Amino acid sequence: MTHAPQPADSPKGFAYALAAYGSWGLLPLYMKAVAHIPPTEVIAHRVIWSLPVAAAVLIQQRRGADLRQALGRPRLLAMAALTAVLITINWLIYVWSIGNDRALEAALGYYINPLFSICLGALLLGERLSRMQLVAVALAALAVVIMTAENGSLPAVAVGLTFSWGLYAFFKRSLPLGPNQGFTLEVMLLLLPALAYLAWLHGHGGGHFGGSWSDTLLLIGCGPVTAIPLMFYANGAKLLRLSTIGVLQYITPTMIFLIAVWLFDEPFEGARRIAFPMIWAALVIYSVTLIQSARARRRAARLPTALRPD
Repeated sequence: MTHAPQPADSPKGFAYALAAYGSWGLLPLYMKAVAHIPPTEVIAHRVIWSLPVAAAVLIQQRRGADLRQALGRPRLLAMAALTAVLITINWLIYVWSIGNDRALEAALGYYINPLFSICLGALLLGERLSRMQLVAVALAALAVVIMTAENGSLPAVAVGLTFSWGLYAFFKRSLPLGPNQGFTLEVMLLLLPALAYLAWLHGHGGGHFGGSWSDTLLLIGCGPVTAIPLMFYANGAKLLRLSTIGVLQYITPTMIFLIAVWLFDEPFEGARRIAFPMIWAALVIYSVTLIQSARARRRAARLPTALRPD
């Protein structure tokens, strides 16, 4: 089998990726500001106010026709509905974790996620794991076991974020739409349930929208802080090697970790002092294998066609 060479990393790609991962890394500060609002209400507003941003990007890119065609394909709509449900679950767990002083667990979940993704590839796609990848996965699993032993239960936030985001990314790969079009379709599918929930909430005397100018602005802002980083990421991923994206993705959980410990004063002790270094070691091993694999593909791409491995 031949390997198409990946484009070299571009400065614009780095800028987009750093903007995306940096924005996601700072997101706990925003979510802490809305922690007094129920997570379900926050998520409903994330959906509603993301749609104008996502739609404006599609109009600017002149990709609206892709979305119109997708609306006429039932199988594609069903796939988009599945990814929409998974991203909603991920958002709910994340928002709840920040508001309930579990940001460290959120960081752990996003650290583990790339290792969970390679496990999904092995289980569902038949991809073979190298010996070093197996070591990395085993270290991550042992870290979760250590935290479970101390807490008496699974670190639910970390596991929930890992599974929901990992499955979202897995099924998103099968969605035959560009990333911007796919995200717009997802929030379109979520729009009616979000509006219905907020109508019910306000009809029963609840809801924070309109209650104060600060809450109203924060809820409207949930849209841009959700959609803009995703757009940055979608554009950066096109201009960077997969190995580069694979290493840069650790920026976000590292920022969440630092914010949790230094700004939110969450305790970093006991099993966490053992589990997190194990996860970091696993990610170093994983990153090395990722870089080595990328180099091997580039070497194979430079070989004459007759000499390339099948």
